[in-house]
Amino acid sequence: MMWIILIAIVGLYLWYRMTHYKDTKWMKERMEGRSDEQKAVIRYFCNETGCLWKKPITDEEYEELVIGHLNSVDFKAKALSKIGLDEDQVKEIEPVHFEGFQYGDDVRFARRGKDGKYRSSQYQVSWIFFSDTQVYVYQNTFNMDEDGKKERTEEYFYKDITNFSTTSDTVETPEYDVKNDKTVLVNVDSNRFVITVPGDRFYCSLEQNDYTERAIQGMKAKLREKKNG
Repeated sequence: MMWIILIAIVGLYLWYRMTHYKDTKWMKERMEGRSDEQKAVIRYFCNETGCLWKKPITDEEYEELVIGHLNSVDFKAKALSKIGLDEDQVKEIEPVHFEGFQYGDDVRFARRGKDGKYRSSQYQVSWIFFSDTQVYVYQNTFNMDEDGKKERTEEYFYKDITNFSTTSDTVETPEYDVKNDKTVLVNVDSNRFVITVPGDRFYCSLEQNDYTERAIQGMKAKLREKKNG
């Protein structure tokens, strides 16, 4: 009889572990009031995949959540609405868009995936439009672990733009330390597109690929044409 009770207790314990996440008090405080998806994101960045505990989402599943958010919003239409222009007014060259994860000390979470690539809880989308005389920029930075977002618009005359360029910086970004149950700062490489004007720079997160290379070369060619025209 005692063995039956012991086996039942062990079975119940194993069932509990396999159907529950290994959430710490620190994590639970940050998940309070969050949606199920946002809780899944926090667990992705912070949950220890301990033996027999329910596992958090994978790197691929997290990226699918980000893509789902991107597809749920027409950022190009939102950009034109915020700028207050019709698309026919900004056809000097094709509009350009950049996107990518944000890094830095104002980002809440970052994590190195199994593929060695860092991902963060903050993502940024930028759209850039070109009229005959000006460049218009719309930027939307949103968080995957909460409802917060930040929108920004800027406009520049070609004559005021010094350069279009890219930069790769190493920035300190918070990463969750499972062992000590707190965040620590780690160095993460951050790729960004830069619009330089006298006394200021406008940064856009991006994932470098063939599209971004072609787009930036096209922007540089247009800027040279406007400067020399």
